[in-house]
Amino acid sequence: MYKISTRGQYALLVMEDLAEAGIENPVPLRVLSHRRNLSIKYLEQILSKLVEKNLVSGCRGLNGGYKLTRTPKAYTVGEILRAMEGDLSPRNQNDKNTVESAGSKSFWNDFEMTVNNFVDSVTLESLVFKNKEFIGFEYCI
Repeated sequence: MYKISTRGQYALLVMEDLAEAGIENPVPLRVLSHRRNLSIKYLEQILSKLVEKNLVSGCRGLNGGYKLTRTPKAYTVGEILRAMEGDLSPRNQNDKNTVESAGSKSFWNDFEMTVNNFVDSVTLESLVFKNKEFIGFEYCI
């Protein structure tokens, strides 16, 4: 079964952090690193992929950092995860020798379509909204 990597999971969390900051406010790398307890080097790898896919932009200087390139409602979870993971197919695409029955092939195609439809139906804005609903359960150090 296909699993979303930690890199994909952290990319989604970082995108939530950037969305909460607002599209006009760059968030410094060290703040993102501290907030998610990630090394700067690992976070730079994630952010460079997000920049490459034009999901975020980097700003240099005193008030520099990273920010979204669009409004949070314009992003889907599927788009963010695909930027990090590639195809979200539950099947091993590298195994061309797999023999499938018509029923099995239909099942896997339907499963893949269901997963992709779900992640494409959830926006970054909706994740941020849900975070705000549960703000009483968060804490800061």
